[in-house]
Amino acid sequence: GPLLPLMEATLPGHRTMNPCPVWEQKSGCVYLFFICVRGHVTERQQVVSGRNAARLCFICSRDAGCSWSEVRDLTEEVIGTEVKRWATFAVGPGHGIQLQSGRLVIPAYAYYIPYWFFCFPLPCKAKPHSLMIYSDDLGATWHHGSLLKPMATVECEVAEVTGRAGDPVLYCSARTPNRCRAEAFSINRGECFQRPALSPQLCEPPHGCQGSVVSFRPMEILQGCQDPNGKDAPTGQQSPLLDSSPRLQQEAGPLSESWLLYSHPTSKKRRVNLGIYLNQTPLGAACWSRPWILHCGPCGYSDLAALEKEGLFGCLFECGTKRECEQIAFRLFTDREILSHMHEDCCSPGRSSEPTES
Repeated sequence: GPLLPLMEATLPGHRTMNPCPVWEQKSGCVYLFFICVRGHVTERQQVVSGRNAARLCFICSRDAGCSWSEVRDLTEEVIGTEVKRWATFAVGPGHGIQLQSGRLVIPAYAYYIPYWFFCFPLPCKAKPHSLMIYSDDLGATWHHGSLLKPMATVECEVAEVTGRAGDPVLYCSARTPNRCRAEAFSINRGECFQRPALSPQLCEPPHGCQGSVVSFRPMEILQGCQDPNGKDAPTGQQSPLLDSSPRLQQEAGPLSESWLLYSHPTSKKRRVNLGIYLNQTPLGAACWSRPWILHCGPCGYSDLAALEKEGLFGCLFECGTKRECEQIAFRLFTDREILSHMHEDCCSPGRSSEPTES
């Protein structure tokens, strides 16, 4: 159908940014989170001044997006007086998820001001940290979890994975300025995360870029690739993220009940060549596949969606011929395509690990 502006997703005197929807499966309600920023104040201006100009808002739809509720401002309810220590914040952009427990989780980040001089904040020390906003009563009330520290992390997405023992673990993939993606795990459904670690397999371009992650239960298991000598390829090693948690160590194993799919530009130099990465052992370390290039050329932000029963995946992404934000494209692909590309890659040991830039 035609594109229609969501006038419900506005506050007077504010501009709407960073959409982040989540679907509540029991009621069929879609919650669309976003921030409303006062006037033309930029994120940089808020960080430099230490004065937040953003509001946390959402609207919801119970008829698959045909109609929407009035906007609800959650800033006071979720953040409260703590907003004084947040130079600014945002949700998404991307998608939230509903956990097996029923909890709704919205990924977010905040520029936290750790130091004050008497009654005055010191915004020069403000540092971004990812966090989760969540609801345990089907969206009636919302709360926020702890900041992901100590590393600087910005836009993030989360996915729930299940290890061999069957206990769910929340995986977080976050953008960083450190030229590599940050990864962290939570065993209490996102209220707090263990210390994050950088993933050398998932590179970031200069200044980083948003990326997307989804979990899914594979309908068919890809047999282990073999090296030229006929031996099974290694499945990865224990993650340093798991050292402090015996439970997570128990969950980690050669193959997980849940796999991860991740989308992100694959170049270390600039935002080009959107890649799809597969992880068959999410609780292990160095288990990401080489990327399957979904789009060659300039690309930017992306968002993945999974239809497990149908074996289908969708990716919405920014792309262009000269710049990454010329258009928004959508690509549908199957689990068989993913496994086929990964199988071709791991059976070609001489293949370069980094795609050739156009």
